[in-house]
Order: sequence, then structure tokens, then C-alpha cells
Amino acid sequence: MKPFLRLAVLAFLSSSVYAEKPPNIILILTDDHGWSQLSQPMDPRVSESRSEYLETPNMNRIMNEGMRFTSGYSPAPLCTPTRRSILCGTTTARSGTEFRSPWVPADHMTIPKALNRANPDYRCAHFGKWGEQMISTPEECGYHTSDGMTGNGTGGMPNTLGVKGSHDDGPPHFIDNKDAKRTPSMTDRAIAFIKEQAEDDKPFYVQTSYYAQHLSVVCTENTLAKYKAKGIPDRGYPQAWAAMMEELDKGVGSLLDTLDELQIADNTYVFFTADNGGRGTVPGGDINRLPTNFPLTGAKHSLYEGGIRVPFMVRGPGVHAGSVSHVPVVGYDFLSTFFDLAGGTGSLDDEIDGVSFCPVLHDPATEAVQRPGNSLIFHRPGRYLESAIREGEFKLFIKWTPQGSIDTRELYRVHENPTEHGHDLAQDNPERVDAMEKRLLDYLARVNAEKPDPNKVKRKRRRQ
Repeated sequence: MKPFLRLAVLAFLSSSVYAEKPPNIILILTDDHGWSQLSQPMDPRVSESRSEYLETPNMNRIMNEGMRFTSGYSPAPLCTPTRRSILCGTTTARSGTEFRSPWVPADHMTIPKALNRANPDYRCAHFGKWGEQMISTPEECGYHTSDGMTGNGTGGMPNTLGVKGSHDDGPPHFIDNKDAKRTPSMTDRAIAFIKEQAEDDKPFYVQTSYYAQHLSVVCTENTLAKYKAKGIPDRGYPQAWAAMMEELDKGVGSLLDTLDELQIADNTYVFFTADNGGRGTVPGGDINRLPTNFPLTGAKHSLYEGGIRVPFMVRGPGVHAGSVSHVPVVGYDFLSTFFDLAGGTGSLDDEIDGVSFCPVLHDPATEAVQRPGNSLIFHRPGRYLESAIREGEFKLFIKWTPQGSIDTRELYRVHENPTEHGHDLAQDNPERVDAMEKRLLDYLARVNAEKPDPNKVKRKRRRQ
């Protein structure tokens, strides 16, 4: 057989198998999880992009057996806007920048709807934290199975632990030896669903939206004892928070082990990311140690890198083990990527801002994904008066006045130096700043994005 013909036959056979056996997809979404809060570097070029104190062998396993994205972003620096954005494939400028939003996810394209458009056989489940004030239920958004309209109160907040009031009304941490942070029970439900679909030989999508590492800090007594014996953490979080992270990691490990036991790991993509960066401070922590998000500037709520650059990695068929990509990607790319992996053809809704990064997954040498304007858009004009746009190596950070005019503009080469603070290049690059600002403002106007409102501004703003 001639070489060209042999390749053609192999391509046909592989595509036929792919068509007969669409891949399973799992999205693991953690909460308040900083970019450097793993025990292996998120960027091999940046030694500080890991913690020497935390233990996350199973999260590390995903990046070692797959690809890590050094410039992976959450769509927003806080919970619900990110979850809406991931679900619908939209920027938060389009679908809502705060908890409350008139955006009704059920009225728009969603990940389950996109997968079922690609292949009606997909069974979709959501376990864990759905989000605060999401309006639509998971089932209304296309999920076949879910934990319902869950939020922070479901996952080990003070009221579920016998404490009235907020986090500040209780001790720095809580002990729960049965179901700390609901990680074990949530993982068990996800595993049961996976086993059911494997038995029925149905392709599945599972999103496990863990409640950890959000407050309150909850862990088991045994794991806490281990970290007390280990000594002082390397950053400003307490030992109990590190214990909670290890127990979250064990949940991730149980999911990975299940795929191996069922012999479906070679046809399952596992995506891992977070809803936003880590908190600036954690109850019981020591603010005199390195910041929790070091080496990044900022934290949860802010559009500096510490609020939106997050762990981002993928394992699955065709993804090169141990590969690293510096291509900027964002959580609102998942919908288009999953649709692509599921064999979807044709275009999705015009309002979808995300694009598929499948070309990067299957070729680490890929230097960019094709997206309108080559831009990632971030917008939080309400409480924090911030917007940002990332294009290639550069990020423009804008601060607004409460009245809606631009206050300051900062330019950073975050590809080269993710630290930001002390590295503003705006004065030396006025033309680039003007061009990026125009593209950002044009987009915000096109989607009728929320504008600054003096009544919503958070009065005490600080860089965390």
C-alpha cells in the first residue's frame, strides 16, 4: 500500500472510531484557588508558581499526564459571574459582572445544550456548587442530573456547622470528620454517575464544582494534625487551609482512579481550573508571611493577575504528557472547546465569546488560538471599578472613576513577568495602550456592558 493511501486509511479509521466513541469530558472547578497554590509549578519558568508546603499530587498528576497552561484565566475574579460565563461561553461583560444579573442562562446556549447538539447521546451532570443567584436551575440549562440550586451555604459554611452568623463569628477553622467541605460526598455522587454512564456505554459530561477552597475553612482532624506536625506554611494561609487543600486533592484523585478502574481514561478528557484566584487573607493565617497568591499581584475580586490567573490544565486523548502551553486561554473557552471535542460542526450562537483551544491541546507548538481581536476581556466596573484586556504578551488594566471615565491605565507584559506590580509599561508604550483601550471600549459598547455606578463602588479598595 502506498504511504499516502495508508495514511488516508488510518485517518479514516481513526475518525470512524472517534465518531463511534465520542470522548467523555470532566471539568473540575475549584473555588478561590490561586495560580501558585499547588505543589508543582504552574509555570516551569517561574519557581514561585508553586507552594513548597501544600501537597497536591493528584492535581500534579493531571499536568504531568497532560498539558498545563501557564496563562489560564478565570472569566471573573469572583464566583457566580465566572460560573455563568463558563456555562454560557460568554465574557462577564456580556452575561453579568456581579452576583445579580438579568442574564437568564436557560435562555441561552450552555455547555450541556452544546454537547447534545454535537451528539444527543451525551449525558450531563453537575455536582457541587452551582452559584449564588444563578436564576436558572441546572436542569433548565440542560443537565440531566445535578445537586440543584446549591451555593456557599451548601458546602460547609458556618450555618451548616452549628455556628450562627458569618465566618468571622466562629473559630478560624472547623473540624468535620465525616464530610469535610462536602468533598467526599460530592465526589462519590460524581463517581456513581460516571459508573452508570460507563455501564450504559454512554458518553458523559460531568462538572464537579468543589466548595473548597472557599471559606469557611473545614478539614478533618487527622489531616490537620499532619500539617501541624509539618510546621509553618510558606505563605499567609493557615495549616487548616492546607489540610483542606489536601482533602480536595484526594477528591480529584478518586475521580482519576475511577477512570482507570473503569478503563475509560484513554477516552476521557479531564479539565481542571478555578472560579477565581485565591483570597488575599484566610482566617487564622499570618499576614506577615508571603501573600497567599505570591508571586502575583492582587487576589480574589481584583482584575490584577492574582484575581484571575488560575490553575489550568488538561489531560486526555491526544494531549501530550508533560506539555506546557503559554497560549492565553480562559474559562469561557470551555463551551466551544467541548463542542469541538464532541464532534460538533457548524457555528454556535453569535453571542458566544469563547473559542476552541483544541488545536493547542493536540499540538503544544501552537502559538495562538484564533479569537476575535486576539483579546481576552475582563470587566468589573461595579464594586471595584476595573476592566482589563489581554492580547498576546500584554495586558492593559484600566481603573474607572465612579462617574464612568477612565482614571488610570496600566500596561504589563504578563507573558514575560506575571508579577505586574512595579512593572507598568504604559508610559513607554502609549500607542499600544491607546489601541488596546479602543478595542476594549469597542467591545464593551457592542455588548452593552455594565458601566460604573457610584452607588455600587466598594469604598475600601486595596491591592491585596
